[in-house]
Amino acid sequence: MNNRRAAVRAVSLSLSLGLWGMLPGLVLGQSVRETARELVPQIQPALSSEAPPTGASLPGPVRTIGWEQLIPAGWDPFKDLKALNLDSLKDNDPKAEEALQKMRKMWDNAPINPLVLGQNLRLPGYVVPLEDLPDGMKEFLLVPYFGACIHSPPPPANQIVHVVLSKPAKRLRLMDVVWVTGPMSATKTDSHMGVAGYRIEARQVAPYTEKKR
Repeated sequence: MNNRRAAVRAVSLSLSLGLWGMLPGLVLGQSVRETARELVPQIQPALSSEAPPTGASLPGPVRTIGWEQLIPAGWDPFKDLKALNLDSLKDNDPKAEEALQKMRKMWDNAPINPLVLGQNLRLPGYVVPLEDLPDGMKEFLLVPYFGACIHSPPPPANQIVHVVLSKPAKRLRLMDVVWVTGPMSATKTDSHMGVAGYRIEARQVAPYTEKKR
């Protein structure tokens, strides 16, 4: 596993595991466990960004990035929770649920990385449709791991990209794995499937392929 793959996995795992390490004993309470299940993403590795799609040809320079590059340097997704003495909370303590809700709110307002804005980027991810029209899909959320926003809670907003196509695509389906290419902006989108901190006006959507070893 090369350094890029390791970095991508580390970001995904840290966002998923961090809260569990801070809540020892709390998940034993039924209400806390259910709340955590509704708010905390499951452990899933993000897609590798190392191999661009074969035959891709777009005008101007295109930069292939991974999901870890969408997170600004130094951002701590659990900053607001560290001040709480969670070890002292008992099962079903409302303070535990309050802490989880606070974490969710912070994740929905997660800061973006300004260094990727305005660039023509290529990013791999899974498709979460925002509409299902007869003419095809014209917008969707791009997420870093399978099941995000569908089988598990949404990741932080800086790990969700709102993709807008110039014309509908008829062959896209839920959880399809694709490369999306286009200019990145800091447009925030609050949808029924999750809050996206970024937007890509897609110039190309292609099936995801990973470099064979």
